[in-house]
Amino acid sequence: MTDTEYDIIDELYFVTPFRTLSEKTKLATPELERNLRVLLEQDYVKCFYPDPDTELAYEITSFGALARDCYFLATKPGLLAHNSR
Repeated sequence: MTDTEYDIIDELYFVTPFRTLSEKTKLATPELERNLRVLLEQDYVKCFYPDPDTELAYEITSFGALARDCYFLATKPGLLAHNSR
């Protein structure tokens, strides 16, 4: 897990909208999207859309169009990887 991925998961103990995550991590939008893709592919993060209660299955092709409107939450494997670092 990279330092950036660690910082992202550090903000995802609770469901968090993309905008808040961007503000707290101070990452540029493309960089945050790229890192979220990696975390989603590793099953370290879950994605929710259109509201914080509706989980959205990660799809490579549609993620870029929706990412900024999504909410995110660290998964159990993500938290374990984060806390074992």
